[in-house]
Amino acid sequence: MTIITDEHCLAYSSPGHPERPERVGKTLDLLRGPRGGAYHQAALRVVADDAILRAHPAAHLSRIGQPPDIDADTPYHPQIGGLARLAARGAIQAMELAWKGERTFSLMRPPGHHASADRAMGFCYLNNVAIAVLAAHVGGVGKVAVYDFDVHHGNGTEAILLGRPGCAFYSVHQYPAYPGTGLHSQDNCHNYPMPPKSPRQEYRAALMKALNDLEQFAPDLIAVSAGFDAYRADPIAQELLEQEDYFWLAQKIRDLGRPVFSVLEGGYSGELPELILAYLQGMNGC
Repeated sequence: MTIITDEHCLAYSSPGHPERPERVGKTLDLLRGPRGGAYHQAALRVVADDAILRAHPAAHLSRIGQPPDIDADTPYHPQIGGLARLAARGAIQAMELAWKGERTFSLMRPPGHHASADRAMGFCYLNNVAIAVLAAHVGGVGKVAVYDFDVHHGNGTEAILLGRPGCAFYSVHQYPAYPGTGLHSQDNCHNYPMPPKSPRQEYRAALMKALNDLEQFAPDLIAVSAGFDAYRADPIAQELLEQEDYFWLAQKIRDLGRPVFSVLEGGYSGELPELILAYLQGMNGC
């Protein structure tokens, strides 16, 4: 399995902010150790801004690189415009390799699924998954489904892909929770809201229901917004999943037998590296 990453993404932080460099840095340490020997790291290549501009207007791209803070969750950093571009490029590269037959995971930050076309929010500056999906269409992929298992609704991805031919969005998430959206489905965007502290088997059932519905869409390519914050010890959510649930979920996605790439979204517990490893092992079938 190929890991797409670039250690420049560790270069920004805000004191006390849960979206911190260690999320990626400690995961890389784990994957580079003896337990991560099955994972190949690919260098991140340059992608033109044209690909990003399919999802975001130029004014948005300019705004994220300038002060002041967008909001308390999404602060300005001097280098954030370039680093957000790197994360978007990681998603595109993961998509391209997946379309060629590789299983891929973009291990980058900042995350992206809350960013709408013209608004950065919720730790997210550019919508990495949506950018990759639109790039896939330009590259000749017919139908693309986004499967978002982050505990927070991917409101930005939904807003960008809503009504777009050849796209479908499936999100299993806690409700009520940030950002307060995702209670109902609409058009090609399908939501599976779950109450806080849902029993694991009920949460698994919702994850499986979304996968079954996704399979009926018959996508040529699956993009996964991989957020690990439905884990029982996550500090900013209230769900009860365990490490083995992420292994199980990856197996179920893999069993669909379609090209798939995954992009890191949320997950803020100290156990995040182990959760990602479990997911990767499930994707690898080991």
